[in-house]
Amino acid sequence: MGAHHHQHDLQITLHPKQFKPLFKTKAYRHALGMAFDWLVIVVTIYACLQFLNPFTYLLAVVVIGARMHALAILMHDATHFRFLKNRYWNDMVSNLLTMYPLFTSIAIYRQNHLRHHQHLNTDHDPDWVAKFGKPEFTFPKTKREFIGTLLSYLVLYQGTKDAVWFLQRFQAPDAKTHTVQEARWPKLLFYTVLFAALTLTGTWLYYLMFWFVPYLSSFFMFQYIRSVAEHYGEMAYDDMLSSTRTVKTNAFERFLIAPHQVAYHLEHHLYPGVPYYNLPKLHKLLMEQEEYRAKAHITEGYLSGLLNELGGKMIVEV
Repeated sequence: MGAHHHQHDLQITLHPKQFKPLFKTKAYRHALGMAFDWLVIVVTIYACLQFLNPFTYLLAVVVIGARMHALAILMHDATHFRFLKNRYWNDMVSNLLTMYPLFTSIAIYRQNHLRHHQHLNTDHDPDWVAKFGKPEFTFPKTKREFIGTLLSYLVLYQGTKDAVWFLQRFQAPDAKTHTVQEARWPKLLFYTVLFAALTLTGTWLYYLMFWFVPYLSSFFMFQYIRSVAEHYGEMAYDDMLSSTRTVKTNAFERFLIAPHQVAYHLEHHLYPGVPYYNLPKLHKLLMEQEEYRAKAHITEGYLSGLLNELGGKMIVEV
């Protein structure tokens, strides 16, 4: 791997009066985000059942997967304790409303994710190492190859592979670190209640149609697109500002691909303590800094800019 710089190596000085308020959390903003995501999922299922046909079902799968991804993004903020000040309830509420439905837990994810921040794009970064050598994360790629990978998610092929890989990584504590400590009873209780309710109401088919299928297809597809946008493609990896990417998005992309301001990924790596709803303000402040303007990897759009950066030269040594 080439030279890697940390945030403190950069010549960036932000005025405390403007900068410090950006770290203030507003739990209601996070809660409203979760409520919105679940509301969209419920309304989508209801609407699809009212007008059920192959087209409406495919549309429902895409929308539900997008909102699953959005819930995962909110969990990511909670991983940095940007939701509730009480850490126990920060994790418990996040588990019940975001992580247990996605078949893992926040404590296990946090163990992996904080090391990703500490060792970004190096052989000590668990995300980087886990993806290294996988065909879908090998670049350069042509647009046709990339779109072909996306289509393989929609037929459940790649999503099923990703789910197996994901559950292997995020189901058990890391045997080398033993840093994950969490009670097992809330997860067991959650699945007991869920499966009992599905059995008693005879709604297993709906669960498979409107949760399991989106999970194995569009959810992992959107995860993949975002992961590529954050750390892969035409990137130099020789500086903190060139080791990840911020994508400027339109409303359509924000709804489907980059919910809850997750496209401001460079800003998040620089200052992970800033909650997601303040990242646009942080970006505006950083754009006033000469070094950031000159070196920051900023891409205009997923559907346009990112697709044009997949074929660039990528030099990786792990």
